[in-house]
Amino acid sequence: MSVEFSLEKLKAQRCSFAELRPKFTDGSDKPSAALERCIEKIEALEGDVGAFVATDLESARKEAGESDARWAAGAALSAIDGMPVGIKDVMETANMPTEQGSPLFEGWRGGRDCAAVAALREAGAVIVAKTVTTEFAATQPRGTKNPWDLSRTPGGSSSGSAASVGIGMLSGALGSQVIGSIIRPASFCGAVGYKPSVGGVNRGGSFDGFSQSCTGALGATLADSWNMIRAISARAGGDAGYIGVTGPLEMPAAQKPARIAVLETSGWDAADDSAKTALGEALVKLSAAGITLANRKDNDTAAAVEDAIADSVPISRDINAWEGRWPLNTYARDMDASKLSQPSRDRLEDANKMTQEQYAALVARRVEARQVYSAAQNEFDVCVTLSATGAAPVGLESTGNPVFTVPTSMLGIPTVSLPVMECDGMPLGLQVMGFEGRDADLFAAAAAIEEILNS
Repeated sequence: MSVEFSLEKLKAQRCSFAELRPKFTDGSDKPSAALERCIEKIEALEGDVGAFVATDLESARKEAGESDARWAAGAALSAIDGMPVGIKDVMETANMPTEQGSPLFEGWRGGRDCAAVAALREAGAVIVAKTVTTEFAATQPRGTKNPWDLSRTPGGSSSGSAASVGIGMLSGALGSQVIGSIIRPASFCGAVGYKPSVGGVNRGGSFDGFSQSCTGALGATLADSWNMIRAISARAGGDAGYIGVTGPLEMPAAQKPARIAVLETSGWDAADDSAKTALGEALVKLSAAGITLANRKDNDTAAAVEDAIADSVPISRDINAWEGRWPLNTYARDMDASKLSQPSRDRLEDANKMTQEQYAALVARRVEARQVYSAAQNEFDVCVTLSATGAAPVGLESTGNPVFTVPTSMLGIPTVSLPVMECDGMPLGLQVMGFEGRDADLFAAAAAIEEILNS
């Protein structure tokens, strides 16, 4: 059954590992006990929500017991030692299948961990489950329901990750985003979503090779999301050629931003009136806290950013179409094409119509947009907008409109979704956008914004 939503109930349901850590230190709680509380929720809710492709509770309990011993000895491996986490099912895990949300790969096992999962294990994290993804982390849903209202979508493509963390079945989960696959489901399900700077997390062993894509985290809190990604990047680095996310190994201290650009993006006309009202109320609080707000109507820099990202949706979809021609072409030719969804076939058809010259022009346009946005850091600490057009839509046939999240993917910037607003009795995230390579600064600002909006 679904759980009636309110921001207070969200806080009560979540399973924040970061908030429990002082109890592990003084011995009043243990990671194994935290895991058992998560398992109780899984047993109560998973039958309805459908967040997981597979679980390995036996291994998880063994790993949690080993973590208990390290905390008792004062020898925890990291800030996430013992943290119950899920892995999006496009990322390889040695002990569970990796099916990519596709019938083509049902039961497929690579027999190894991807780089991010290997790093999580090295940091002591407890790998509980593989979380449901849409087909090939794209658009075709695979049945997960929103835990706050089972008639609604959880978003996608990190559907199971967002649903399981948003309702407290896990403390954190890995996701990935090339269009809106972390930020939008985080908004719909009430999790904290974190999409790092492009290249911020090593994607080795993850079936997610698009140039705009990033491995990121969905966490119960900002600290859970940051601590997960820093533990990974400290051990596995970023994508080839990228250093990866840097900064303190634990959540940065809050730092109130002085100036914020408020962006409408091309999603404004599609946004629900109730979502616009919720954002407006949040902005009033930020202004009352002494933060200077600017927008396209009163600031040339903000206007230039709006112009630069206005066509981010078609640019991103066409870039992804070209980059996704392989392996879709080989799936259709060399495997059972009848097991491909119609959206996958449509993307392949679009890719087959494109030329390398068209792709080059799209990448050049993206470079221009990134340059315009980068210049804005000389004037603003962060930018904010909605994480989604409104509450999670009713129905499971789609994952909702990603229009508010596409610009951050195209720009390659770090972004978080804060579960600080409500819309039509459901969660709604505030999207806080940083600048490439300045992920720690983004978290410091987001923490201060969250404190203001929750006060």
